[in-house]
Amino acid sequence: MPKAGGAAPVVLLHGEERFLVEQKARALVEEWRRELVSDFGFDPIDSAGLTAGRLQDAVLQAPFLDPYRVVWVKGVVAAKADSLAPALESVPVTTRLVMAVAGRLGPGSKLVKAVTAAGGRAEESQRLKGRVLTDWVVRRVGVQVARVTHPDVGILESELQKLVAYRESGAKLTPEVVAELLAGAREDEIFKLTDNLLPRPTAQAWTVARNLYRSGIQPTSVAYRMARHLALVLEVRARQERGESLSFMQAEMSEHAFVVQKAYDAAKEVDSNRLEAGLKAIRDYEWEVKSGQVDAELGLDVLLTRL
Repeated sequence: MPKAGGAAPVVLLHGEERFLVEQKARALVEEWRRELVSDFGFDPIDSAGLTAGRLQDAVLQAPFLDPYRVVWVKGVVAAKADSLAPALESVPVTTRLVMAVAGRLGPGSKLVKAVTAAGGRAEESQRLKGRVLTDWVVRRVGVQVARVTHPDVGILESELQKLVAYRESGAKLTPEVVAELLAGAREDEIFKLTDNLLPRPTAQAWTVARNLYRSGIQPTSVAYRMARHLALVLEVRARQERGESLSFMQAEMSEHAFVVQKAYDAAKEVDSNRLEAGLKAIRDYEWEVKSGQVDAELGLDVLLTRL
């Protein structure tokens, strides 16, 4: 049965636009937590290894000091979502449950039906594209970001947060500053560069890197993006060695599923020692540039040779 005030006791968020799913879940949890008086009333649950029995225990647990308990289940893999349906056979009015599923669930999903039977609601976040995506960006900062940034909601939000942080520092946001700050303006070129880094840099890696810094991006910024890619591949490599599947990583990691898949493929072709050596080489390059020992542009060419 629905809770007093019309709030659903169970909210299921799912869909292809994982960023929006997680954003809505966080907002709902923050709203519910405002009425809690202790940490005992909040139970965030990682979906890794989660069973219906474990979830049912959390759902049925009575509040201690708070008017209700907030249970937040994060990053449920769509393929495993239905296995959690039995946990919702009985949801007490003293429990508020939000479940975030990485992927779309069809209307015939057992979990969707269980949520509806519990008096809750299921909400799908479809992937934004075209005019809808542009409108989403414009509502937040303006047309310029929509025009120059890569069409991915996660990247867009990251760039918007960067602009907010810059403005909060007291600096003035001009069109020129926005263009300089938005790494997404050249995101496709960045992807080309990282695609050609491993297992060893190809000739195209040099070409793309030079095009990037000649277009106005600082060479050290290019090196930073390379370091981010190597660090991601290193993390994925470690997860592979632990036996984690690609779908599990995509559900658990904050990066876009496409980016995780690229890192997953790259991690198969390079070992951890090579990746760690690459990160060290980038760190040394940045120190040499900042200390004036090498020219940033020439040093970037040398860095690619070291990688």
